[in-house]
Amino acid sequence: MSLRLRRHEFADDQPLMMAIVNRTPDSFFDKGATWAEDAAFERVRRVAEQGAEIVDIGGIKAAPGEEIGVAEEKARVVDFVARVREAFPELVISVDTWRAEVGAAVCEAGADVLNDAWGGADPELADVAAQYDAAIVCTHTGGVRPRTRPHRIEYDDVMTSVLEDTLAYAERALAAGVARESIVIDPAHDFGKNTFHSLEVTRRLGEMVETGWPVLVSLSNKDFVGETLNVPVGERLIGTLAATSVCALAGARIYRVHQVIETRQTVDMVWTIAGRRPPARAIRGIL
Repeated sequence: MSLRLRRHEFADDQPLMMAIVNRTPDSFFDKGATWAEDAAFERVRRVAEQGAEIVDIGGIKAAPGEEIGVAEEKARVVDFVARVREAFPELVISVDTWRAEVGAAVCEAGADVLNDAWGGADPELADVAAQYDAAIVCTHTGGVRPRTRPHRIEYDDVMTSVLEDTLAYAERALAAGVARESIVIDPAHDFGKNTFHSLEVTRRLGEMVETGWPVLVSLSNKDFVGETLNVPVGERLIGTLAATSVCALAGARIYRVHQVIETRQTVDMVWTIAGRRPPARAIRGIL
């Protein structure tokens, strides 16, 4: 399926890098390195130079912590989105939010994608995406509330739950008026899942790809990688790229990442092995 992210269109044979930009003082990976607006803007500039097609701007960390209200979330992201939109007209801007009020404000400022990491906690977010002709990412969280960790969560079959919830969300977005080519589904590794669940979702990602909806994966430095390899945040790149390779072979379209260059090379190599992409050059044994 070709992909339209508001004003930007991408062919179905093009995998996309979505670079993470945290407007938070307490993000788990960068520890607030892009909390200051100028630092966040420099991050955008750098990942754009590295070839990221999308930036995903978030104003609230996913983990439990200080309560961040609507006004504060807007203060962190809305004007920043407008600044990025003006400086980088060709860059796709995604905003990581579950709140419809914030979604409307960032779309007014120029955002192209609403990345709902909390699986429809605010059902009006899909209506906002439709109103602004924006794209929406439909995730699976197993019903957990925003910014809460799963505790002893169980599934009869985790992939069945993932498919049921993300496809239902996609159909709801479609019914609300979001364009079919602007709907993306995401299994949401770690969200509402323990490590065994995330590993199984990775193993079976092809089942999501087979639905025909474009699939986004957010694997970068996740806890399931850290627990699998017993390595802390900051030492999870190799494990992240291994998981990325499995998802790339299955056909995931969008990769939400901290490290753009490493992930791009990994995905390009796997897509080329899979026959979806030609080598950048192939002169060995010919010239």
